[in-house]
Amino acid sequence: MNAPSAPRDSVDDLAPRILSGERRALARAITLVESIRADHRAAATALLDRVGQAGRQALRIGLSGTPGVGKSTFIESFGLMLTGQGLKVAVLAVDPSSSRSGGSILGDKTRMEFLSRDPNAFIRPSPSQTHLGGVARRTREAVALCEAAGFDVILIETVGVGQSETLVAEMTDLFILLMAPAGGDELQGVKRGIMEMADIILVNKADGDLKPAAMRTVADYAGALRLLRKRAYDPEGFPKALPVSAVEQMGLEKAWAEMQALEGWRRENGFFATRRAEQARHWFEAEVREGLLARLEADPEIRARMRALGASVAGGQVAASAAAAEMLAALAQP
Repeated sequence: MNAPSAPRDSVDDLAPRILSGERRALARAITLVESIRADHRAAATALLDRVGQAGRQALRIGLSGTPGVGKSTFIESFGLMLTGQGLKVAVLAVDPSSSRSGGSILGDKTRMEFLSRDPNAFIRPSPSQTHLGGVARRTREAVALCEAAGFDVILIETVGVGQSETLVAEMTDLFILLMAPAGGDELQGVKRGIMEMADIILVNKADGDLKPAAMRTVADYAGALRLLRKRAYDPEGFPKALPVSAVEQMGLEKAWAEMQALEGWRRENGFFATRRAEQARHWFEAEVREGLLARLEADPEIRARMRALGASVAGGQVAASAAAAEMLAALAQP
């Protein structure tokens, strides 16, 4: 795929428009931060520094769940409930990308037909670009832009459940795991790491004939959560499992009340600010690692040596660990 064209707007022009809440400027800015071109990256860094000085914050909520659990339907119903309360809601929906072409279906916006028309909502689907965890590499920068634009709640929908999906917890204040009714086998398959990251488990589709099964599933997850070690940054009763129905809008207000209660407790006890600081440090270190890798890949001599050693490993002439040690030793030389 070709790199996105640079937004015509300058940083000086974009920054005030984003701070005023202009949606077109926000969309163009996110296109800028998603670009991998060096000149775009420099402009994106300058823009993020500029708008970050406003110091605005939103409640960041990560949403994950198995395919078919109804994440998009839940986000639309939940988002409409929040905008109905006068809140501004941004949705960053990360779509799976092709590892070959980089292409992405980007269907979330069409699945959220009503929310996409809401003047208090902003939906931005973006390809995951094969990044570990299903979270686009620049999603955290898009979050910062949405905060600067004055959104109150930012929902980040990830590709699906897997151990790597816990990366979403490193950029959100609350991590919500959506599960389906009658998920006994699913419960066994969910990684312990995901369960430990979840602040609230919502069992969706708790309606019609599935309602009894959903209530049993809620009890199953509640029992599983009680077996996990209590976290210092949780009040009594958290994490917890709750039933919801995105189709019938059942349980959404209860789920929102629990999210607000958890956020409020963490703010009052200093865990909210501490967590944000830890996340900032985490992404700083991640940016340094990614930058170093990019520099290595840009050096033709290093690329040639990597290819040669890789061929030796593939051919069985040298062990992977020995080849890696040789490569690292070569990089350490002046």
